[in-house]
Amino acid sequence: MQRRNAEPTFTDAAVADLGGPRTRAFFETCEREVDWDGLAEAVGDLFAETPAGGRPHWPIATMLKIVMMQKWFGLSDPMAEEMLRDRISFRRFVGLSFDDRTPDETTICVFRRRLRESGHGSTLFDTVLDQLRDRGLVLQEGTLIDATIVEAPLGGKRADGSSTTDPCASKVAKGGRPHHGYRAHISTDKRGIMTDYRFDSARVPEHTYFDELAAPEDTAVYADSGCRSKARVEALEARGVFAGLCHRRVKGQKELTAEQKAFNRMVAGVRAIVEHPFAWMAKMGYGRTRYRGCRRNGLDFCLTAVAYNLKRGFSLACRIG
Repeated sequence: MQRRNAEPTFTDAAVADLGGPRTRAFFETCEREVDWDGLAEAVGDLFAETPAGGRPHWPIATMLKIVMMQKWFGLSDPMAEEMLRDRISFRRFVGLSFDDRTPDETTICVFRRRLRESGHGSTLFDTVLDQLRDRGLVLQEGTLIDATIVEAPLGGKRADGSSTTDPCASKVAKGGRPHHGYRAHISTDKRGIMTDYRFDSARVPEHTYFDELAAPEDTAVYADSGCRSKARVEALEARGVFAGLCHRRVKGQKELTAEQKAFNRMVAGVRAIVEHPFAWMAKMGYGRTRYRGCRRNGLDFCLTAVAYNLKRGFSLACRIG
């Protein structure tokens, strides 16, 4: 059974114009541009009907707004609870009146666990992508593919001899520098909307998921030299897909030819857009894992990707409109 949030009161009406104008404007855009009811319906089976007398759960749309709010403002679960208690604009956005209780950090954590256990992180990602496609914001003119390392704490030894190191994270060297953590593999369109992703241990090479991410594309694929191979180029061209994969030196080749360098410059100019999601995530504080385990961190990356796509969609809708 879902609980019903209280109807707005006189106090809510009296403070309707309070709050920071920029934050209020952003939340108004969120309400206007996102079909929150559609998102809630897509994951509507998160909560089984509680038996008579059971404690009702918070509205799914309210909880979805909270987890997106966390990503947009870089909030931990305790900070999200604090902001919902303290900020008028935050309460108004998630649908809480002054007479409503506030979801606590445990409630937020349990909701995220339900998303993970049901596999509905990918459901949210796909539903948001469908909403963006329906509005004509996703270009069908090529796929850009890239990967990045998500660092995880190295951990240490406990007094009993056990380790705090994440057993699912792994070590890898990139550019002569050691890393420990996971690797996120993504594809985007030419506007920077993320169209797919894979999240795995850092030891998995960046080209491993290339074929899966490129499979739906029928026009052009762009990626760096780490994904290039003769077989892969031939397979793409056999499908009539332009293989925009940067050249790299082959055995016995001292340097790239002038034509190869020119090709690489052209590809680099296009595929630079695929760096935008990673740059935004870093700006929002996403650069290191928050949890232990691939599934937990995979969901965290997924929710960050959903928040990025929504934010990117806001910008594109404003620019195009």
